[in-house]
Parts: sequence; C-alpha cells; structure tokens
Amino acid sequence: MVHGHEKEQGKTLARTPEDSLQANDPDNPFNWSPTKKWSVTLVACYVTFIVGFNATALTAAVNETNAQFHISDASFPHSVWPVTAWNTGGALAPMVVLPIMEDYGTRPGYLITYFLFVIFVIPQAVAQNFATFIVCRFFAGCCGAVLQDAMDGIIADIWAEATQRSLPVSCYVFALLAGVSIGPVVGGAIMESLSWRWIFYTQLVIYGGSAPIVFLIFRETRCPIILSRRKKRNHQHPPELDDANPNTPNTAKHPIPLTALKAFLASNILRPLLLLTTEPVVASFTLLSALSYGLLFLATQSVPQVYAALYAFSEPSTGLIQASIVVGEVLGFLACASIGDPYFARASAGTARILGGPPQLPEVRLYLAIPASFIGLAGGLFVYGWTAYADVTFWAPAVGLLLVGFGSVVVMQAIMMYITDAYAKYAASASAAVCFGENMAAAFLPLASQSMYSNLRFHWASSLLAFVAVALSCAPVVLVWKGRAIREKSPFMREAMVG
Repeated sequence: MVHGHEKEQGKTLARTPEDSLQANDPDNPFNWSPTKKWSVTLVACYVTFIVGFNATALTAAVNETNAQFHISDASFPHSVWPVTAWNTGGALAPMVVLPIMEDYGTRPGYLITYFLFVIFVIPQAVAQNFATFIVCRFFAGCCGAVLQDAMDGIIADIWAEATQRSLPVSCYVFALLAGVSIGPVVGGAIMESLSWRWIFYTQLVIYGGSAPIVFLIFRETRCPIILSRRKKRNHQHPPELDDANPNTPNTAKHPIPLTALKAFLASNILRPLLLLTTEPVVASFTLLSALSYGLLFLATQSVPQVYAALYAFSEPSTGLIQASIVVGEVLGFLACASIGDPYFARASAGTARILGGPPQLPEVRLYLAIPASFIGLAGGLFVYGWTAYADVTFWAPAVGLLLVGFGSVVVMQAIMMYITDAYAKYAASASAAVCFGENMAAAFLPLASQSMYSNLRFHWASSLLAFVAVALSCAPVVLVWKGRAIREKSPFMREAMVG
C-alpha cells in the first residue's frame, strides 16, 4: 500500500522542501492553498479508488471466464490466477518505479503509468486465450499498484504536519480498500444483464472519462523537480540531484552507475528486507496489515462459496453481497476521521488525557486499532463463520463482512501512521516491507479459499482466520503497553528519535 520518501526527524513525513525551495516560496507544495492541496489529494485518491475495480471486479464472473478460456477449478482454483497475477505485479513494480518517479518527477511518471494502465485493460476486455489475459493482468497490476502506492509520497510532499496528514491518509486508505471491495459489487451489477467483457468495457469508459480530470488537476509535487523546471524556465542551470539523497541539490558529480545501482538496491530492496526480518514491530505489523488486506481479496472467493451453497445465490448476486464490506469501510473511515484523527491532534497539542495522564506518542495512533482489530477483524470473522447456516438469514454473515471492512480500514490506517511516525527517516523502507506483505497476501490468500472452505467447512475456515486475527491483534496492545521501551531497543527507531 505505501511507499515513499525517507523521513527526516521532525514533523515532515519525507523531507523538508526548504532544502530545495524556500519555506515561504509559493511554489513550495507545503505553501499551496488548501484548495489546491485537497484537489491533488482527492484526485489521487479517486484514481486509487477506480484502479481497485480492475483488481477484483472480474471475480463476479468466474463461471463465464472459466467457460470462455476453457479452465476448470475442479482440481485447482485456476480462476483465481487473474487476482494473483494482478497483486503479484503490484507487489514488485512499486519498489522499482516509485524511486524513479521521485528522481524524475511524480507528475510525468504518474500520467505515463495511468496511460499504460488503461492500455493493459484493453486486452483484458478482448483477450481470446488465458495466457494473454494473465500476462495483461500482471502488467495492469504493476501499473495499478504504482498509482495506488504513489499516494503516500504525494501526501508527504504537500502536507507538512503530522496532524494535517491524518485526514488525507484516512481518505487514501479508505479509497484503496473501498476500491477493491466494491469491484465485485460493480462486476455483479454488470453481470446481471451483460457479458463478462462489459466489466472491462465499463472500466475503460471510467478510466478514459477520468483521464482529462487527472491530466488537468494533478500537479507536480516533488520540490527538486519544481525547482529544476523553474531554473530551466529562467535559463539557469538546474542543480544535480544527489543519488544518495535525491531530495536535495548536489553540485558533485553523479556516482558511477554501479554505485548508483548499489545505493538503489540497498535503499529499496535490502533495507525493507532487513527491517522485515530484524524488526519485530515491522514484522508483526506486516502480518496484521497483510491479513487485513488479504481478507478483502479472500472474500471475493469465499463469499460465492458460502452464499451459493447455503442460500442458492447466483454468482452476480454474491458480488452484490460484498457491498456489506464497503459499508463497513465507510464506517471505519468515519471512525478514523471523527475519533482517531481529532484525538491525535489533541494528543499532539498536549490537551488529551487517558487514564489520568497524557497519551504516549506515537502509540496514540494505535488506540482505535485495538478494538477495531479484535472486534472488527477477529469478531467479524467469527460472525461470518458461525452465522453461516441455511436456516439463518443471509444478512447475518453479511454483518460479519461489515465488521471486517470496518476493522481493515482502521487497522491499516493506524499501522501506516504509526510506522511513519515511529520510524521517521526509515519510514519509507518500513512501509515498503508492509506494502510488499499486503500485496503478497492479496495475491496468494485467495488461492487457499477453495480448499480451506471445502475441507474445514464454512464455520471453521473462518474461525481459523479469526484465531490468527486474535493473535496478530495483540501487536498494537503490546506497543501501547511497552511502546517506549520497544522503540528504545530498536536501532532503527532509536536512530530515528535521535535524528
């Protein structure tokens, strides 16, 4: 979900644009008007939302695509490969593409990626064989995930204060999750009267119609790029960028390509892997966030199994049932915006109290995630599993899905903000590790749905996931309890606190 710039100690998420633009410079994105900031933020959120349709809408037409491409799920869930391919591309591409966008500008990279994404949707609509379809799904996932994950850097570029970033991040997380959750709903509605290819034709209409909006409103947010272009307009020689820190000008020569490659691999591949394997906080939060995100994709497979077997729902109708997840995500967003974000603002200002004393930063970010993970994720899975009986109304399991949707938004927003605050200048690497885990869970967890819900049956399959959620939900509890001690023992977080 999140990649971005490495964060300097202080209140900025990434780096201080003052290094390249003066603090009072009107071109400095931190100084943009609220209208301009929100225009760019909301357009990027909108793109994040509609891109999610492509990831999951097809799951409402599995029977039709299986017949079209002559594949069977009898021995293996081959129909899940389109989802797996999309998310596998989404796990790999951002680690390579986003750093390049940081060096050469967010706007050109964003617009080119959007164009390529639309191009790769076209063959999905007209593909005549399964191999072509899967390859195009992979590359569409590469482009789609870059568009989604670029959101973190965009927020970093234009919102300076931690309190200012809370609502934009909540909007981003909601757009990300609601987009993939509403995909089966849109697909199910289309399948009620049209063929499966219209799922992609409809997407092409949406993406094509949205292109002028994206092109006209989306602006460059990278300060070094803005400065470089301004110097070119004024016929001045733009400063070179330091490859070790592309956010600041550098008059020295660029390092030789081998050195640059080593720095690129260390920053974007090796450091996230190191954090994932040596930092318990990153490892536990990667698992919890991966479960939260993966459950939304697992639902695209388990809901048709449960509702077709127990309630004789048609495949398109099971897609519509997943609207309950979207309702839960809306409630989760409202909880973050009306409870979590204002409380963090009061805690930052020193006016909030809990148990008679001031709350501890940045652990205050996790307060709302604790009930959301235990009640939303774990509780929702238990409800989804143990109300799945033919003589119980079909609305009962849908309530469980609603709770899962609520928990996923709150938990993932809290994890994103906590890692940003706690890991400071290493936030991008920690976030990259979490993002990789999320996409891999979304890619491969749905493959387990058919065998898990067939062998364990509906009740215990969901219960198994619920028990995993209960165990992982202890992570934010431990951090709220022992957060300061854990941060002092972590070399990465300790260095982030020092500077």
